[in-house]
Amino acid sequence: MTETKQKRKPRKYTDEFKKQLVDLYHSVKRRCDICREYDIDHSLFDKWVKQAINYGSFHEKDNRTPEHQELLKLRKENQQLKVV
Repeated sequence: MTETKQKRKPRKYTDEFKKQLVDLYHSVKRRCDICREYDIDHSLFDKWVKQAINYGSFHEKDNRTPEHQELLKLRKENQQLKVV
């Protein structure tokens, strides 16, 4: 007899929730205990910790070129001026 694993629905976590768990990890709790208690995959939690350390947030570094960022900024400013 073989068991079939049910696929889990992807869950969304708020930045505040991620920050609380990462802070908990840095202060007192072990990684495996946090992952078990909150039913979070170890690799996902490791990614959150890495993002918090490297970027100071849970959004990965913007990989757009400076020219592309400038273009987006100018388009946004242009749109704002059209509204006025």
